[in-house]
Amino acid sequence: FKLQNFYSTSIHFPGSGPGYLYREICKDESLHGSGGIGGVRKLVQLDSSQPMLFRDDEIDSTNYENSELCSTYKMVGNEESNLNFPDDTFDLVMSSSSLHWVNNLPGLLMEIKRVLKPDGCFMFAMIGGASLSELRSSLVLAELEQSGGVSTHVGPFVDFSDVGSLMSGAGFSLPTIDIDTIKIGYPSAMVLMEHLQRMGEGNACINRMERTSLDTFLSAACIYDNMFKVEENSLDVEHEIEASVQVIYAIGWKPHESQPRPKERGSAKANLKDMVEFSSGIKGEES
Repeated sequence: FKLQNFYSTSIHFPGSGPGYLYREICKDESLHGSGGIGGVRKLVQLDSSQPMLFRDDEIDSTNYENSELCSTYKMVGNEESNLNFPDDTFDLVMSSSSLHWVNNLPGLLMEIKRVLKPDGCFMFAMIGGASLSELRSSLVLAELEQSGGVSTHVGPFVDFSDVGSLMSGAGFSLPTIDIDTIKIGYPSAMVLMEHLQRMGEGNACINRMERTSLDTFLSAACIYDNMFKVEENSLDVEHEIEASVQVIYAIGWKPHESQPRPKERGSAKANLKDMVEFSSGIKGEES
């Protein structure tokens, strides 16, 4: 796997938080050479929130398990502005579940490409557009019933179909994208909404309603509890409803001459039609 080539300097941005990814990197040694998981020897943790970035420093500032495998330092930075690093600085840029908070995502992707070294890697996981579809539907139906209109209650997410074009538009080569949908059980819709609020994952849109009536929330909770129950054959017997979270995984590379490239148009020596007929003939003989 090509990531075995990356050993030295990496950055976790945006949204490094208090260092969850750093702790995971330090949990085991690299399979190739020195460093932590993935061969990372130095990690810059960058977040726009200073309290979140340094939240756990009083608990265990440098006492993470196997912290000697990977050195780190923390910086406060704004994902809406240029990164304070020169061109071609990092071997690897990582982001975990934070890109959905970025307003100018195409601009950030271009900035990430700028700070990557040639053949450098950008890999991320982000919340996808199909997340919380059950909650969206319940709030729409409840609001139509209570007030006769519809407003936004869940923040916007990037659709899975748009990720490839965003990465290609920013200039990344060889993009690879995958998707996963996770079902999470909750006792009720009210507990789900409280959980989102305490996670800081509420709706931050400027054009959102200042206040939603209690009747709308109660109606949405009742609709949710009736329409999106945990399946009867599910192993989850402790919860009544479920919420869907879509996670998009992607990886892309800063262009480099060593990367494989498609041949020039018209340079093929084999006819696709002949190949199809040949394979059809083999299947016919086998049957």
